[in-house]
Amino acid sequence: MAGKKPHVLAVPFPGQGHVKPLMRLCRQIAKHGIKVTFVNAESIHHKLLSASQKQQDEDDSIVMETVPDGFTSEDDPNNPFTLLETLPKTMPQNLTDLIQRINTSSPNEKVTCLIADISFSWIFEIADKMGAEPVGFWTPSIASLALTFHIPKLLEQGNLNINGSLENGVIISLSNEIPSWRKDELPWSFSSDPEIGKVFFETPKRGIKDASKANWWLCNSCHELEPAATQLLPNALPIGPLNLLDSNNVGSTNFFSEDSSCLRWLDTQPDGSVVYVSFGSTGVFSQQQLDELALGLELSGRAFLWVVRPDLVNGSPVVYPPEFGTGLGKIVEWAPQNRVLSHPSIGCFVSHCGWNSTTEGVANGVPFLCWPYFADQFHNERYICERWEIGLKIDFDEEGIRSRYEIKNKIDMIFSDNKLKENALKLKEMCGKSVVDGGTSWNNLKKFIDHLYRR
Repeated sequence: MAGKKPHVLAVPFPGQGHVKPLMRLCRQIAKHGIKVTFVNAESIHHKLLSASQKQQDEDDSIVMETVPDGFTSEDDPNNPFTLLETLPKTMPQNLTDLIQRINTSSPNEKVTCLIADISFSWIFEIADKMGAEPVGFWTPSIASLALTFHIPKLLEQGNLNINGSLENGVIISLSNEIPSWRKDELPWSFSSDPEIGKVFFETPKRGIKDASKANWWLCNSCHELEPAATQLLPNALPIGPLNLLDSNNVGSTNFFSEDSSCLRWLDTQPDGSVVYVSFGSTGVFSQQQLDELALGLELSGRAFLWVVRPDLVNGSPVVYPPEFGTGLGKIVEWAPQNRVLSHPSIGCFVSHCGWNSTTEGVANGVPFLCWPYFADQFHNERYICERWEIGLKIDFDEEGIRSRYEIKNKIDMIFSDNKLKENALKLKEMCGKSVVDGGTSWNNLKKFIDHLYRR
């Protein structure tokens, strides 16, 4: 009807690696004149405000809303997994009330589309009830999504047991073009805490039916990176890498305050010389492992930029080994990662291989040294090292420690292997073409935007 325009309401999974890419997508949608409301749990919203140290005026094209966390007196608000238990209980009604309030107060801007992280696919029932189109958003690889939708078949075949573990000797392969999954390499694999792993297995298993209600599954990838996985899922619409669409405007999506002084330090370093080290927002070390990494970086004799969160050592204050000197490098608590990876001085990326970090490194043509912790990171490592051939694996010893000598040797190897850099630059070019006019991701996003206006 005349005077009415599309209105997208977006709900991310409550984690740094989920909020950032969905906000990047929402900025692109808003650029096309579509109203966007972005809904966070209250505690997540407060983290964003604290990190930005200002009101989010740079996002005036997007309306920010919050819903209660649903914490009870027994819940631990500092446990990042508590929200996974509380929000499914309290968010349905709170979100319904929010949409009802929006629709009542702005009849010409009623919510017409609800984009939700597929991990929270129970939200799609709310979309149906409120007359909005349900659309899924997936932050890991498309291959991980394909595996998730294969869970019922894998259970039926006996390849997975009821706890989500691979039976002995079983390897899951969906295609010859997709790296297989081995024991402890599944998206819900948390070897340090099997209970968390069980939650991460049960959530998608229960949500497959709800996720199927969505006609669109928007994915932070591009067809060229994962052609075989994309072909397995006709509803998957690769629209990334999203960091290429929103490279400089991410201040309001960080849980930690960025230290931009590292960019000025990088300006003083020769091209392709710096080892960038970052393990994302949740990875933690033992003190022994931190010591080995620090001394390995120093042994390499190369300049390094190392992101060391205050809680990196299992939540304890960081203490460096006495013999470690920082003369070769710079240490910050949090870095503007996409801008760092696009800096000409970066020579390699020591990464936990989360999908956001993976796509940011790939899109900037940076070779990887892989150090995965859990979940989909192991499979991303296999993409990096085996499929794309743009990185090397840092191996751990029989005690599960990656030694200073292993770290130093792999740094030496990656700087002497021109083939890895050549392959990385080819992927960078390929990803760059996907997001510009006429590219696969550009066409997919345009297709979605056009649909929103026609609906």
